[in-house]
Amino acid sequence: MSTGLEADVKQIVLSTAAFGPREIEEITRTISSNYSKYRELREAVAELEEQPNRTPATAARLGVCQYLLGQYSDAIETLSHADGGALTHFYLGKANLALDKYAEAVAAYDSAQRAGYEPGAVALAKAEALRYDKQPEEALKLLDSLSGAVEQTAEYLYQRSATVQAMGGSRDEVVAYLERAVSVDDSHAGALFGLALENDRHGNDQEARELYERASVQFPSHVGTLLNLGILYEDLEQHERAKACYRRILDSFPSHPRARLFFRDADASRDMYYDEEARRRQDRLSQVLGIPVTDFELSVRSRNCLQKMGIMTLGDLTETSEQVLLSSKNFGETSLVEIREMLSSKGLELGMFAGQKREEETSYDPDSLSPDERALLDRPISDLNLSVRARKCMVRLGLTTIGELVRRTGDDLLECKNFGVTSLNEVREKLTQANLKLRGD
Repeated sequence: MSTGLEADVKQIVLSTAAFGPREIEEITRTISSNYSKYRELREAVAELEEQPNRTPATAARLGVCQYLLGQYSDAIETLSHADGGALTHFYLGKANLALDKYAEAVAAYDSAQRAGYEPGAVALAKAEALRYDKQPEEALKLLDSLSGAVEQTAEYLYQRSATVQAMGGSRDEVVAYLERAVSVDDSHAGALFGLALENDRHGNDQEARELYERASVQFPSHVGTLLNLGILYEDLEQHERAKACYRRILDSFPSHPRARLFFRDADASRDMYYDEEARRRQDRLSQVLGIPVTDFELSVRSRNCLQKMGIMTLGDLTETSEQVLLSSKNFGETSLVEIREMLSSKGLELGMFAGQKREEETSYDPDSLSPDERALLDRPISDLNLSVRARKCMVRLGLTTIGELVRRTGDDLLECKNFGVTSLNEVREKLTQANLKLRGD
């Protein structure tokens, strides 16, 4: 068996020699250091699947490799007809866990322990299954029961951090466990992802990206890591790197809906040119349109007419035609000339945006709202538990409360870079759950 930095993956899989945790580690380490070796694993699995009369030991080898490729249902089917050994039961547990079959996973781990699999590894895997099954207290009891060298492993520290977090423990304690895990094993994908996510949530994009990058090379691929890293690359307009992240997910999970959608978005954006000067011009125009008409020395007649018509800003005038103004009582040609001159001084024209009349805002009159409803609008947007992509759009738009969000239209949000229809539907769904909606919906 190869002991170099890069093992012959295909030979390990197809060999009739012993196959256990050490060989599996060689496969994962080799693909982590050179992802092109992933093809060798896939080809070897295809060859094993073609064998007509597989021995139970070969079935165990095949089932484990199917698990590594993300073929969890196939792995369960294959391992269920394998040799019944400790390794078989352990990976039956991992495959069931990946499919959210937590009770089956726990049962398989128990069988693995009875068959002689390493007790510490079984206990940590079982604690993970209990945590995912919304039994963090039981998971913590199991972790507390462990002693000795296992307590110093990166996997133990990672499982401890995840369990503390699931129980609502302090962020400082969670981060401390994650940092200790990475200090023990600087390639532990779960701990790196946990630290990256904490930085991502607190706006530390550069540190988050570096941690995601370290986690992303590990095999088997971590979907959450690759999705979030791809989004950060898109923020930097590094669309080819983003596509590589999404493509790696699709290698294992060809039908993954978010990876497919994000890949298409990144592919469509790679040649898009963002005109920053045009963006600045638009910002300046928005500022001018927001200037109140009371800032100008208008005649009393003109000012009174505009007030009666509800025209408060220059933007309101650009959306109002001459005919509408002249239809107002006491508003004549003299007032019209005065308004034209005022707008001309700012490079604007009367009615220039009349065909783009803004939608009426959804009315959330504070006086008509109950205390609970007002409190809801004052809650931070983070309470909506939005995805990373949607959350970053909120930050770019300077939105911090739910009340600020509902004053925006869907089109306003779609103007935000990397915010697409999927993210918009997510925001609408979250607001609907709170009996709220975007302006204009």
